[in-house]
Amino acid sequence: MVVDLDERSVTEYQDARLREKAAPKSVNEEVGFLLRLLGDRGTLIRNRLKKDKTLKLKVPKSKAKAYSIEEKQKLIEAARNTRSPHIHLSIVIAQGTGMRAGEIRHLRWGDLNFEKSYLTVGRSKTDAGEGRTIPLNRDVQNALLEHREWFVARFGIADPNWYIFPTGRSNKLDPTRPVTTLKTAWSNVRKRAGVTCRLHDTRHTFITELAESGAGDQTIMDLAGHVSPQMVKHYSHIRMQTKRDAMEKVWLTQKTAANKPALLEPLRKSSRPQLEEPQHLEGEGSNPQSEDPLTEADE
Repeated sequence: MVVDLDERSVTEYQDARLREKAAPKSVNEEVGFLLRLLGDRGTLIRNRLKKDKTLKLKVPKSKAKAYSIEEKQKLIEAARNTRSPHIHLSIVIAQGTGMRAGEIRHLRWGDLNFEKSYLTVGRSKTDAGEGRTIPLNRDVQNALLEHREWFVARFGIADPNWYIFPTGRSNKLDPTRPVTTLKTAWSNVRKRAGVTCRLHDTRHTFITELAESGAGDQTIMDLAGHVSPQMVKHYSHIRMQTKRDAMEKVWLTQKTAANKPALLEPLRKSSRPQLEEPQHLEGEGSNPQSEDPLTEADE
C-alpha cells in the first residue's frame, strides 16, 4: 500500500537492486520514477532522503572518449554489413549531428527539411534540446535520402508523422512507433569494428570536434542542446594531439618573435643604400693608378 511506503522502503529497494547487480544509475532512475508516482507522499519521502543524503546512489563517472577519424570510419564500415535496418543511418546521424540516441530514435520524417538541409529535434532529454535545428552535412543528407528510398519501397510513403526508425522485427515493422533501443545492434557493430567505446561517445566526439574547430560556446550549445557552458565543458574533450599542436604553435610563434631581430639584421644590411666612393681631392691620397689618361698626361 502507498501508505506503507517510507524512506526505509526506498533504501531497502536500493540495496535489493544492487544485490541484483543493477547499475546505480538505473536504480536512481527507478526510485525517481517511484517517488513521482507517489505524488505528495513521494515528495515528503524525497525530502527526508535528501536530508539524510541517501536519495541517490553514487554513480561512478564514465570515461568518455572522442573517436579518431579512423575509428569513426571503422564504425561506419562495420555498420554497413549488419542485418539491422537502423544502425548504419543512426551512426551517420550521431556522428554528423551529435544527437542523443533517444533523439535519433524518435525522429519523424516531418522533422526533416531536405530542401534547406536541416532537421528539427523533436523529443529530447532536456527542454533546451527540443526544437533545436541542426544543419545536415552531405554524408547525413545522402544517408537519409538513401534510407527514404528503402522506406518508401517498404511502406509505400514516408508519412511526415511516421518514425524514420520503425519498431518491430525486419518482417513486421511498424512505422507508427519508434524502435525501442539500438543497444544490441550497436554492440555488434562495435565488436566488428574493434573499437572500444559507447554509442554516447559519438556525441562527445561531435562536441569535441566543434570545440577544436574554434566554434564558440553558444554555437555548441545551440547544436548540442545544452543549457550552460558547464555542460559544454563536461562534454568536450580536447584531444592530446590538438593540445600538442596548439602548444607547438605557441612555441613557434614565440621562437620566431625572439629570433626576429637576428633574422632581420642581414636584411637590414642588404637593404641599406650603397654610398658612392668619396671623391678624393688632389694631394689627399688620390689613387695613384688613376684610370683617367688626361690626368696621367698632365703629370
